Amino acid sequence: MDRRSFLKTSALGGTAAAATTLAAPAYATGNRTLTMVTTWGRGLAGVFDAAQRAADSITAMSDGSLTVDIKAAGELVGAFEVFDAVTAGQADMYHAADYYFVGQHPGYAFFTSVPFGMSAQELANWYYHGGGMGMHDELGQIFGLKSFIAGNTGAQAGGWFAKEINGPEDFNGLKFRMPGLGGKALGKLGASVQNLPGSEVYQALASGAIDGTEWIGPWADEKAGFQEITKFYYTAGFHEPGAALSLATNREVFDSLSPAHQKIIEIAAGECHQWNLAQFLNNNGAALVRLQSAGVKTLEFPDSVWDAFGAASAEVHAENMGDDIYKGIYDSYSASMKASSGWLQKSEGAYRAQRDRVLG
Repeated sequence: MDRRSFLKTSALGGTAAAATTLAAPAYATGNRTLTMVTTWGRGLAGVFDAAQRAADSITAMSDGSLTVDIKAAGELVGAFEVFDAVTAGQADMYHAADYYFVGQHPGYAFFTSVPFGMSAQELANWYYHGGGMGMHDELGQIFGLKSFIAGNTGAQAGGWFAKEINGPEDFNGLKFRMPGLGGKALGKLGASVQNLPGSEVYQALASGAIDGTEWIGPWADEKAGFQEITKFYYTAGFHEPGAALSLATNREVFDSLSPAHQKIIEIAAGECHQWNLAQFLNNNGAALVRLQSAGVKTLEFPDSVWDAFGAASAEVHAENMGDDIYKGIYDSYSASMKASSGWLQKSEGAYRAQRDRVLG
């Protein structure tokens, strides 16, 4: 029932409803400090930068009437505890990759990235103009959150391996770090999938606790130091073709803010998404050259592996289709991806192929 119908049939009734003035919502006044918890180690390249950018923008745009106190993973709560901390009111907001929270609901994967999913541009098309933002909000309402995407890594690399991957069978028994639905797909190939916070991955790889890992891409991976441990680097992955990051605020806290402050959070998140995407893409090319100069062997998975990735990913999606929320998001996401991809392939895709041919 919509609000207008409710007023007509409520105890206020007809003329009483017309004569009644609804009280304006009460907003907290004065300067406020909001505590932001993150899934990122302090200074972790790109991802912590995105959290810091969003926090600083909120403070600056509000002239300090909203101050964001940012906490790295472990400073207030653990990396994977931020969702529960914000829903419980222990912290005011989090910055994270929402696919870390597929245990709360598998639909959260779409607001980071899903296997064989959208590029960063396709995701922005869907999120801002294809209904994605509204679905993110509806999912957040279930858990008492107001959510926005706030960062993007661009296409992520396939990862670091101790040896070359020649076929799907090479994943059987492999201890590999990969979160989200991509990790679930890799598990179907026999991998022992680990979900580790970014700040713990280097030590796990160095100690042999894992045999391989994906992280982000050349710049962030170089900063993490994985090239010191292994030299086999697959530069294209199936799991995160355009991974968004998210800023989520406790819904009661968000609703207590003035409309101006609410809009500041929304705009800070949107600006952060584009700024962070450009940050990653600007740094990745030079970092890749440095990695190759240091002896890293850049590789691509063979077609048989890509085919296995595709079959496993389809199986993971199928397992979640019984959930109406998941299916609704999946259908919207897939329709938008198909529409965007058709034009991008014929325009930008064809242009890039010709540009590279002409310019050599």
